[in-house]
Amino acid sequence: MVIEYIRYRVPQERLDGFEAAYERAAVALRAAPQCVDYELSRCLDDPACYLLRITWTSVDEHLKGFRGGPVFGQFFAAIKPYVADIQEMRHYARTSVAGPGGAAPPRNSGAVDLAHP
Repeated sequence: MVIEYIRYRVPQERLDGFEAAYERAAVALRAAPQCVDYELSRCLDDPACYLLRITWTSVDEHLKGFRGGPVFGQFFAAIKPYVADIQEMRHYARTSVAGPGGAAPPRNSGAVDLAHP
């Protein structure tokens, strides 16, 4: 697996539509067999900044499979107005440096808790 990180800085006058655009684009990500999962985060320190994390099955499957596949057009149409706002778009590999912290995750973090619906 490979993780793609995309950093955005969206101008104030277009912030309102950005998350809605990714809600529409997420339909294509959910349908893509190359996409393992995804998450869009907004910076608390600078609300114009967003970070999109997408886990792909491989770089090749992302670049050739997804981008050459049937749902990419739907994805790109949704986010096209924001492509110029991308500051960085790169693929990363996980390292062995990972693990839990000392705190339990908050129950109402906004994430779906599958263990406690």
